[in-house]
Amino acid sequence: MTITFKVSENTIKEMQEFLKDDIRVKTPPYAVFQADDADTVITVYESGKAVFQGKDADLSSNFWIEREKYLNPNKKLDVTNSDNKETKKDDIYIDPKIYNSSSIGSDEVGTGDYFGPIVVTASYVKKDDIPFLEELGVKDSKKLTDEKILNIVPQIIKRIPYESFILTNSEYNKYSDNYNMNKIKAILHNKVLLKMKNNGYKYDYIIVDEFSKKYVYFSYLKESSNVSSLISRYIFIKEFSKLSNDLKVLLPKGASTSVDDTAVKIVNMYGFDKLKECAKLNFKNTEKIKEKLK
Repeated sequence: MTITFKVSENTIKEMQEFLKDDIRVKTPPYAVFQADDADTVITVYESGKAVFQGKDADLSSNFWIEREKYLNPNKKLDVTNSDNKETKKDDIYIDPKIYNSSSIGSDEVGTGDYFGPIVVTASYVKKDDIPFLEELGVKDSKKLTDEKILNIVPQIIKRIPYESFILTNSEYNKYSDNYNMNKIKAILHNKVLLKMKNNGYKYDYIIVDEFSKKYVYFSYLKESSNVSSLISRYIFIKEFSKLSNDLKVLLPKGASTSVDDTAVKIVNMYGFDKLKECAKLNFKNTEKIKEKLK
């Protein structure tokens, strides 16, 4: 499997820092670096093109896709997967027939963060609710700050029906050895979508955040997906804050070097087993943390 997309300069710097212990001495022509990430070889070129090759290329690349989106929310991202020979584009044409419809949509948050749970939400948006959501700024949900989300989501959940599921890291770590991230997300999306579907809402479409091949899920940019993303982010922020308070440690988001340093602090305070409750242990961070603890 080969997955390719372009990354920005700030993401490249974070990748270099994150993978510094696994960077190869020799690199291909015009490459900034080449590194081994478990069963995946990562090559980043001077053009910004990042190439992920190997059995777990989907898991490794998904992490950096999430980081690129987080660090550069206004940038359009194209991701090419050799398995399906097609390109996924963020700038999808918005069909007015789909946009102005009643729909059930789902989205998830937390898959790119070492600390904190994965939160998946499905919501039901009637076409009559679209102006209300647009007025709150839901149409540009990726541009909203955590502060803005904490302000507007309580208004949304009073009006929009939804179902959310929180996968704790204790539960995640039980399944991560046997299931890759895409399979875990598919199971969770199906779980919340089925609940919403069985509630008897009249809908025209079911819309899912596209994280897998096109024959698994079809994706459209639509308010219900944006609403689900916001509610998931709202719950994630709350859960993340609660986790920080319980640990008495200010947790950083993402999976950078500061995350490793914070994890070392947690281990020193509570022991290594505590990470099973608060972190995703199959992330590359865990090996780096073990090295720092020696």
